[in-house]
Amino acid sequence: MMDVLRALAEPTRLRLVWALAAREHSVGELAELIGANVAAVSQHLARLREAGIVDSRRDGTRIFYRAATPHLADLLDQLVVVGGHVSGELDLPRAATPVAAAPATAARRTGLSRARPAGSRPRTAET
Repeated sequence: MMDVLRALAEPTRLRLVWALAAREHSVGELAELIGANVAAVSQHLARLREAGIVDSRRDGTRIFYRAATPHLADLLDQLVVVGGHVSGELDLPRAATPVAAAPATAARRTGLSRARPAGSRPRTAET
């Protein structure tokens, strides 16, 4: 468990996992989505794979990554709420909203996107 939390403690890796909770992505897609170079994304993905958070598959010359468990979206929701990141400081990409999430969960994730109006706060369980 500690390996998982250590791996998710780094903001770039958390953004990658957030994107992978929605669907499978190639390294190039992930790099473009989070605005990082491919080499850096590959290193972060290797760390996430070592922690058992993501799985990969090869299709020709491309490697695709996906969440290792269907429960990853739930874990992310709890980390965001419990970790106090509801302030939006993580700037998680809107395109990464997992499609299989429950409506309240999806709304909470959408509230953390860049598209949130300045000065507004995402809804939490208390509001």
